[in-house]
Amino acid sequence: MVHHRAGWLNPVFEGLSYAGRLGLLWIVIALMLCGIYRRWGVFALTVIAVALADWSATGLKALIGRPRPPVRYPEPKTLVPLPHDASFPSGHAATSFAAATMLSLSFPRFAPFLYVLAAAVAFSRVYVGVHYPLDVLGGALLGALVAVVLRWLVSRRGWRRLNGASSRTTKAAG
Repeated sequence: MVHHRAGWLNPVFEGLSYAGRLGLLWIVIALMLCGIYRRWGVFALTVIAVALADWSATGLKALIGRPRPPVRYPEPKTLVPLPHDASFPSGHAATSFAAATMLSLSFPRFAPFLYVLAAAVAFSRVYVGVHYPLDVLGGALLGALVAVVLRWLVSRRGWRRLNGASSRTTKAAG
């Protein structure tokens, strides 16, 4: 994949790679969506999902210890600075798919855009040369799983209250 770069796409994928750092792109998107629709509970869950996905990916990297592609294949050069941690799973993919999944569950109309953007951020890590394809696939699955499990746990414990409905509204509706 890296040997077949199209030079004019380099800035696009470098930008996506930088934008996906620490899930900050997703926090901004969540802030905008949740602000427009006044769904602050979804914002909180998205931030939590991104953090849990990032921590989970970091823990798995330490356990698995897979070297990054440039350690094994020095050519071609990476387009972004080489991270110092292990390769599997991709933290960018984990945080992107955690946020995309959490936001899609609450804003299904935006799901196609969110998942295409998550896939683009994840693919950017392969394109810039710092991950193998399996790293981003593993990260994507991890992130989606984190979001689905978090949403399930919260739904069992009072999603309405977290999503902005008061306890009085919840009792009156039930």
